[in-house]
Amino acid sequence: MRHVSHSVDVIFPTLNEAGALPWVLGRLPVGYRAIVVDNGSTDDSAAIAAGLGAVVVHEPRRGFGSACAAGLARAEAPVVAFCDADASMDPAQLPALVARVQRGETDLALGRRRARTLSAWPVHARLANRALALLMRRATGYPLHDLGPMRAARRLPLQGLDLQDRRSGFPLEMVLSAHRAGWRVEESDIDYAERVGRSKVTGTLRGTMVAIRDMSTLLRAHRVGDAAVDSPVDPDEATA
Repeated sequence: MRHVSHSVDVIFPTLNEAGALPWVLGRLPVGYRAIVVDNGSTDDSAAIAAGLGAVVVHEPRRGFGSACAAGLARAEAPVVAFCDADASMDPAQLPALVARVQRGETDLALGRRRARTLSAWPVHARLANRALALLMRRATGYPLHDLGPMRAARRLPLQGLDLQDRRSGFPLEMVLSAHRAGWRVEESDIDYAERVGRSKVTGTLRGTMVAIRDMSTLLRAHRVGDAAVDSPVDPDEATA
């Protein structure tokens, strides 16, 4: 078995983030390794990341979930974290989330975004997140207020969840699957700043609608699954 010298692998799903990557990777704490998953960039994102010492994974299948899954498959450290690569979140704030996982206080630590400026979080995206968070609370009972794209968990249990969504629903599927597995899931505040460059999802109305559709599908499936568990079929009725 190869010795792993770093304690945390940080997965950065990346699509044309050349302008943000130098700052983002420069903020990574000591002992944290960057896994930059290039999801089809047409700029120099991959070359910049490699030049700054990151592990670069090329994932040609488009989709946020595809990039996250590819990064998770490449990870080796005991703890895995996720962070956007657009400079909207500060990787220097990751240790607070990671520490809660390492101390055994929670199984999945989420960063609840607190916008530093009004322009950091478009109104349509903020409202969509609020509505989805409400549905997520109802579905799981977790007192969550944000889908929390910055997050941390132990690698092996996370890989064991076998997440399948390859689009915008990946973060929500992680929470729903964690709930079914009996995980403790908690959130704590992180700063949220205006991103560098063009947003691919929540910065556009179309991207936000696609995300809502993907996540709504997951929530419906979760409710159906819970209903099946709560109301099992009587074997005698099934064979009548």
